[in-house]
Amino acid sequence: MTKTRASNRLLILMLLGIAAGTLLGGFSPSTALAIAFLGDLFIKALLMLVVPLVVVSMVVGISRIGDLRRLSGIGGRTLAYYMLTTALSVFIGIVLVLLVNPGGAETETERIALRGGEILDKTKYTISGTSITLADAPSRRSYDDRYMVMLLDQGDVRGIISGSQGQGKSSFIVNGWTDAKDAPVRPKIRGAGVRIDLAVVERVKEKKSSVGEVLRDVVTSLVPRNLFKAMANNDVLPLIIFSLIFGGVLMTLGEKGKPIIALFDGLNDAIMKMIGLLMLASPVGVGALIAGRLAHAGGFAGFGPDLLRLGKYFATVVSGLLIHGLIALPFILYFIAKRPVIGYVKNCAPALTTAFSTGSSAATLPLTIECTRSRNGVPAHIANFVLPLGATVNMDGTALYEAVAVIFIAQIYGIQLGIVQLVVIFLTATLAAVGAAAIPQAGLVTMVIVLRAVDLPIEGISLILVIDWFLDRCRTTVNVWGDMVGAAVVERLEGRLDAE
Repeated sequence: MTKTRASNRLLILMLLGIAAGTLLGGFSPSTALAIAFLGDLFIKALLMLVVPLVVVSMVVGISRIGDLRRLSGIGGRTLAYYMLTTALSVFIGIVLVLLVNPGGAETETERIALRGGEILDKTKYTISGTSITLADAPSRRSYDDRYMVMLLDQGDVRGIISGSQGQGKSSFIVNGWTDAKDAPVRPKIRGAGVRIDLAVVERVKEKKSSVGEVLRDVVTSLVPRNLFKAMANNDVLPLIIFSLIFGGVLMTLGEKGKPIIALFDGLNDAIMKMIGLLMLASPVGVGALIAGRLAHAGGFAGFGPDLLRLGKYFATVVSGLLIHGLIALPFILYFIAKRPVIGYVKNCAPALTTAFSTGSSAATLPLTIECTRSRNGVPAHIANFVLPLGATVNMDGTALYEAVAVIFIAQIYGIQLGIVQLVVIFLTATLAAVGAAAIPQAGLVTMVIVLRAVDLPIEGISLILVIDWFLDRCRTTVNVWGDMVGAAVVERLEGRLDAE
């Protein structure tokens, strides 16, 4: 009972920390920036524990399996679960964004579109959400990254929208132009503007452009040239592979391997104790992280208008994440893992709040393992294998987000997607999310992959980056929740096989 009360107290304090950080970062950005270093200390402490935790917990987990032949079964069921739930999340995202159509509310206005400095058209355009496409021109034109346009939510602009692009820079000017009587007309703008930043295109030109390239990089990264360099860079996948092989070899040594296994077992207990101590500071850490990030976004005054401008897109992404996180995964947890949903979620709450605060599955991994093992009673050999692997390859929330974002960009540009393109988005988003672990700027890279797979303009990324930092926290929370449900599912399947 005492342990339950302590757990409830910690959860309440973490929620209060998030609320306090939100209010502080929103209303007093300067004060929030002054305490943001506390959040940095917290996330550094978490990341400090990731490498030793992965190595030690994986070795201990493999050694407790007892029979190496069972490893292939656990691994196969784990990967099957991850792939199926990721595909399910992408399907939910695609269906939702097509139903809501966040980029498709149409009005008409008069626009000027330029390429370089040359006026292309001065005619009626259809605005889809924040997009401009030709309405009554002889031939419909689709815009790509060669065009410079300013996109507006609503209202009228009578003016020339011009721009220049060079060396990663882009600028936009709205100038007056003359009407039929050749009299100057003052530009008239109603509503907040959404500007495409062509510099994004420059930043992503050198990124990997296909799922095959990314997956090839993932495979080659599994065997690092220097294991200690992989540790320094927090490259978890090669550490998982090394730990699996090392733990398996220790099991084959018999009596000679037992002292080393006992050493790793002791180290594992010590690291879990350190994680428990770090959780005592988590309310302050998560609050400072939220406050600092919101302050960097300009507080409520700076972030609020961006959120309202992209409100329909934001609501679509969050709704998809809620459907997957609160309906699909609990359904799996209850009917397949045979676990009580409310109790399991309650015990996972410290890890989920930390995931929301940090926006990093890897940084949350110490708490993910602690909550799954100590609070929910998942056996160590299951949790220690399933959760580190899930933190690197199971990206339910990320895959859903990628699918919604890509289709939203297509809607913004007025580009109709056929069933073949939707299938390509489904497959590419699913595979790209799995392969995102071994590459920097994973969200940006995977977005580029999916956009290129269906020939959509890469510059559209800049439309959604302004609120991406917040959505990143939401999708990371779903990623971690999916990992923890996966541990319960694999435990149940393994237990059923043992009983048989």
